[in-house]
Amino acid sequence: MRRTVFNEDHEAFRETLRAFIEAEVVPVYDEWFAAGQAPRDFYYKLGELGIFGINVPEEFGGAGLESHKFEAVLYEETARAGVQFGGSGVHVLLALPYIKMLATDEQKKRYLPKFVTGEEMWAIAMTEPGTGSDLAGMKSTARLSEDGTHYVLNGAKTFITGGVHADRVIVCARTAAPTAEDRRHGISLFAVDTKSEGYSVGRKLDKLGLKTSDTAELAFVDVKVPVEDLLGEENKGFYYLGHNLASERWGIAFGAYAQAKAAVRFAKQYVQERTVFGKPVAHFQNTKFELAACQAEVDAAEAVADRATEALDAGELTPAEAASAKLFCTEVAHRVIDRCLQLHGGYGYMNEYPIARLYADNRVNRIYGGTSEIMKTIIAKDMGL
Repeated sequence: MRRTVFNEDHEAFRETLRAFIEAEVVPVYDEWFAAGQAPRDFYYKLGELGIFGINVPEEFGGAGLESHKFEAVLYEETARAGVQFGGSGVHVLLALPYIKMLATDEQKKRYLPKFVTGEEMWAIAMTEPGTGSDLAGMKSTARLSEDGTHYVLNGAKTFITGGVHADRVIVCARTAAPTAEDRRHGISLFAVDTKSEGYSVGRKLDKLGLKTSDTAELAFVDVKVPVEDLLGEENKGFYYLGHNLASERWGIAFGAYAQAKAAVRFAKQYVQERTVFGKPVAHFQNTKFELAACQAEVDAAEAVADRATEALDAGELTPAEAASAKLFCTEVAHRVIDRCLQLHGGYGYMNEYPIARLYADNRVNRIYGGTSEIMKTIIAKDMGL
């Protein structure tokens, strides 16, 4: 079936992006992989390309578009090439919606021009050691000073993607104790300058996959955060977090589908070139059947991902629909990538082959943004169960 989700503008962007990846990323990607992160100056190149400004209003240097379809193209093209853009995905997919939704006009004037150029890279710090998916259980605190000019931030965060290179981090912290009626009450969001005294980056975490994405532990010891950097209202942070979960889960779902599609591409190319018992691996019936089954699953995931994209752009993607898309696409990607790796035989286990890296990169999709089990809980609740 012909896809209708993209138009000529999206396809023109795809051509530009594909050429950029081939010229600027593929030749040096092995170096990034070995270093465990993309270099900081790469983000300036993404800024110059316009990646960071697509959904930023024109008055702040962006293109002023209100669509996630360009992000969708980016997911497809990076997966196709077997690369990642470091920790920059968090900058756009996670941080920007909070700035657009919560920042005052004064804050937008301070934040967004540097956001667009890559001069200030953003991350978001929610998870803490020992809390995992239970965000209401966070222990980090931000106490208002006696003179009311700043908050004093203390605590620790972990699994913070983009945390090494970040110039500003949206930090979730308690400004009030939870109530007996609502343990989610009392969380606030702050746009913290990482150059602040008392702010420190701990370990750069050694992950199974997403090797070029810098993921870190963060610590805050009496960090002074100006009141001008409070995002939104005090004590309503948990509800703000919930508001943007649908777009975050859409991104994971679409990215997983794109990875599954790329896996079939890698496997098809490999089995056509690899010869065993005097024949290309592609000539064996098992190979044909496996790839045909994988293609059918990818087709289904594509339909789900595209439908979710249209709903998100229309402002109609519900939490349950986003959870369903994430659950389905990530589970499909898990099955497809595993089967495509199997078709590579022993070479599929070697990191020099993109399928091996894809296998490791994909695994986290069923964990972050809410585990598959959490997605099932959300869907079941929506069903009235």
